[in-house]
Amino acid sequence: MSVRSEGRYWFSAKRYGWGWGFPCAWQGWLVLAAFVGLLVVGPLLFPPRAVPALFFGYVAVLAALLFGVCWLKGEPPRWRWGNDEGA
Repeated sequence: MSVRSEGRYWFSAKRYGWGWGFPCAWQGWLVLAAFVGLLVVGPLLFPPRAVPALFFGYVAVLAALLFGVCWLKGEPPRWRWGNDEGA
């Protein structure tokens, strides 16, 4: 069963371990690009040396948002051992 052929998931599950790998749809790539872009802009908005708490809070909020999108639009997370036999 291919995630790409289903077309409903933006992020495919990792082959090993728990969580998601790279995006498998253009929407997922857009979300990932926005996340990286906002991470790059973060130090300009909240200089880590001047306001470290705000900077780390900003990064934590971005990471939580990315996790939320992966949770909602990715394959259901579960521990994987490299194959789906017996799962």
